[in-house]
Amino acid sequence: MLSREDFYMIKQMRKQGAYIIDIATQVGCSERTVRRYLKYPEPPARKTRHKMAKLKPFMDYIDTRLAENVWNGEVILAEIKAMGYTGGRSMLRYYIQPKRKMRPSKKTVRFETQPGYQLQHDWGEVEVEVAGQRCKVNFAVNTLGFSRRFHVFAAPKQDAEHTYESLVRAFRYFGGSVKTVLVDNQKAAVLKNNNGKVVFNSGFLLLADHYDFLPRACRPRRARTKGKVERMVKYLKENFFVRYRRFDSFAHVNQQLGQWMGDVADKRELRQFRQTPEQRFALEQEHLQPLPDTDFDTSYFDIRHVSWDSYIDPGTALRAGAGTSAAVAGYGLRYQLLRHPSCVLGQLYRGWQQSLQRSRNAVWSAGLDTHIAG
Repeated sequence: MLSREDFYMIKQMRKQGAYIIDIATQVGCSERTVRRYLKYPEPPARKTRHKMAKLKPFMDYIDTRLAENVWNGEVILAEIKAMGYTGGRSMLRYYIQPKRKMRPSKKTVRFETQPGYQLQHDWGEVEVEVAGQRCKVNFAVNTLGFSRRFHVFAAPKQDAEHTYESLVRAFRYFGGSVKTVLVDNQKAAVLKNNNGKVVFNSGFLLLADHYDFLPRACRPRRARTKGKVERMVKYLKENFFVRYRRFDSFAHVNQQLGQWMGDVADKRELRQFRQTPEQRFALEQEHLQPLPDTDFDTSYFDIRHVSWDSYIDPGTALRAGAGTSAAVAGYGLRYQLLRHPSCVLGQLYRGWQQSLQRSRNAVWSAGLDTHIAG
């Protein structure tokens, strides 16, 4: 039920000649509700206050979560149910709705794509606890335009290699590639974008050729072109990263993301279609392009000088003998130490602060696997 302020706003906007759809957008309700309220000469009396009894013990907690900028009703509902709430989501919605700030919206005609035609790529970042320390987690979201099904890959950096790795994993997750991939103007994909003249990163072009898709870039300062994936970045922050705040490692982040994608994200209802991404993906899957026989190689090679404190930084901290040089190759979330004078070649080492040898040899300090190539 709308507030008295909403009632008078509806009346005033209609009197000024506003369309029903614009009034509904401004107030945050359906067009049917606007028409019903226009028929009332006075604000209708509230009839549902007595039904709030089940929610009353949890109102202080809900207000606290709203003050923390958690407005996702499904997240709050799951939390208060764990605390003993026995009511439904409608009661919670009635309580939250009047508290939402009314924001003027920019109208954009939503552009729908055919099955298997487009994938939208974007990065987000959030600060959480990993291995007992606060750190920034970057996450790449790749969303299929038709079904809205998406894949998420968490990584320590938003560099080119992790961008390409996220797309490789997404195509593998979907079981096929698409005809076009729409990206923002990040350097991992786009070197220059002037008035529609786009110069793509050579590595991104190699990736596009490998998976047979056409790369496309958003117009500068027009990120709403890829609104589907940007909404998913927001959805990740307001749903997954509200539920989960502590992780053992980046591998643990991706493990939790994989479970959440299947249990929650794929089963959310898309209001405009009255279907879930899982149901729409069943229609889109047969239109995806077949994958090549091998994955695109996202590794890179670099030479790093070892500093006085015996550490080098190939994306995470790697310790080696001070004053020497080490050759490092990266593979997504795995790094390979190709050559170092004090290392035993051909051995696999795992874990946090585990020595390769007993004195001044290479160790990983980020819990990632290290392979000394022989």
